[in-house]
This record gives sequence, C-alpha cells and structure tokens, in this order.
Amino acid sequence: MTEASCPRAPRIAVVGGSRATEEEVAAARRLGAELATAGAVVLCGGRGGVMEAVARGAAAAGGWTVGILPGSDEAEANPWIRLPLPTGMGEARNALVVRGAQAVVAVGGGWGTLSEIALARAMGRPVALLGPGPVSDLELPTFDDPTAAAGWAVETAGGAPGSTTPPSGRVGSTE
Repeated sequence: MTEASCPRAPRIAVVGGSRATEEEVAAARRLGAELATAGAVVLCGGRGGVMEAVARGAAAAGGWTVGILPGSDEAEANPWIRLPLPTGMGEARNALVVRGAQAVVAVGGGWGTLSEIALARAMGRPVALLGPGPVSDLELPTFDDPTAAAGWAVETAGGAPGSTTPPSGRVGSTE
C-alpha cells in the first residue's frame, strides 16, 4: 500500500518597505491576492507597509501567510499573518525570509529590501520587481502588473496544482 503525499504549495517571498507609498500598498495587496488564488504560500517579514499589504491581500483571498519576524514576540505580526514565526534575529531574519522561498518579488523598499534582494540572488533564488525597485539597474525581471508578477513567481517556483498559465505582462528582463 502506497501512502498519498501532500502536495506542497509554491512558497513566494514578498519583500518591501515597512513604510510604503499608496501605490506600493495597492500593488502588494493585489499581488498577495493573486498569489493566494494561484495556491502559493506568501512569506514576508510579517510587519507593516508592503508586508502587511501583501498579507492582507493573501488572507482576503483565503491564502496562507507566514511572517518571519525580527523580534521574539509573535504579537509583532500584523493581523493578516496566519503563521507568525518570531526569530529574535533582528534584520538577520531577512536571510530566513528569502531562504524559505522558491521565488522572491520585491515591491519598492529601501536598504532592508535591497539586502533581501542581494541575499536571495546570492542563494540562487529568482527575484523580480513589481514596480520600480529600491535602486535601478538591478537587471531583474520587472513587472507593472501584480497579476503578471504573481504568475512569474508561481511559475518560477514550480507552479501549483490547479494553477493557471501565468498571464503575460513582463516589462523587461535581462535574464
């Protein structure tokens, strides 16, 4: 008798600033919803700004959200995080956020986001930008549309059972 295995969902990290513009918040929220709809688990830093927006969008669409927190208290997590993981590691937790993912999408951000992008690339994780990144000329796939970014992320992570073909919308790529 063979045991049935549990299919694993794609794990997508969404990184971005704890202080975000209205446009970044709207894009991250829609990205979270698109990722959840595609069956992905959303990993993020679990706090405010882009992290809260992506978690809110994913949760509203019925998806799983994981917040890898810098502190030791799960109460630091925003209310849309289903699984808060306090690390007590401070900014070093950025490595865990991207290590746990199969693909990373960055939405805006600053130095912390830039560190996550660098760590992800050093670990061999594919990274794309939704909107302008924290610096120009990163030579990463760049999307204007959250649906296209979500499609890229899920496809890059190996897809999900029942997921649809990702839509087109890639703005630029220098892979």
